[in-house]
Amino acid sequence: MAKKPTILTQTTVAQSRLFRIESLEIQFSNGQLRHYERLARGGSNGAVLVIPMLDPVTVLLIREYSAGTHRYELGLPKGKVDAGESFFEAANRELKEEIGFGAHQLHHLSTFSIAPAYLEHTTEIILAQELYAEKLIGDEPEELEVIAWSLSDLNALLATGECTEARSIAALFMAREYLATCA
Repeated sequence: MAKKPTILTQTTVAQSRLFRIESLEIQFSNGQLRHYERLARGGSNGAVLVIPMLDPVTVLLIREYSAGTHRYELGLPKGKVDAGESFFEAANRELKEEIGFGAHQLHHLSTFSIAPAYLEHTTEIILAQELYAEKLIGDEPEELEVIAWSLSDLNALLATGECTEARSIAALFMAREYLATCA
């Protein structure tokens, strides 16, 4: 394995309420210099994506507006980790805000990056089981539609064309595999 490159300079070139773009000058162990730009984390404490299991075979999805594609998308509850919150606390809060359930049992399945070549962001993938009813007011601009879906029928979910987010798709298949090995 090659030695990790050295960041020689790191400059913020643009910033918005949510994003910060950084310019990086990188030197590789062989002396090569390169310029990169990345979307940095900013003040983020991270993010969670939660797989809420209503029962051993049924996951709860949400239909939510996605500004990036300007359409409604089926996916999993997700959100940022607030200051002072653990990943598990954030996962349970997001569940309560987005689907009206909390979870007695939370399990960390993995950490996903989206596009590591230019995004610094990572998401913690959390499996939620033993759900109980509890609703918190969230920051969503409209009520989210909650849809129960069988984990055994993920191909049909993908065939709808409504579930295209890679993190949700990967997390669903990962949860299905994990639950099959625990049964």
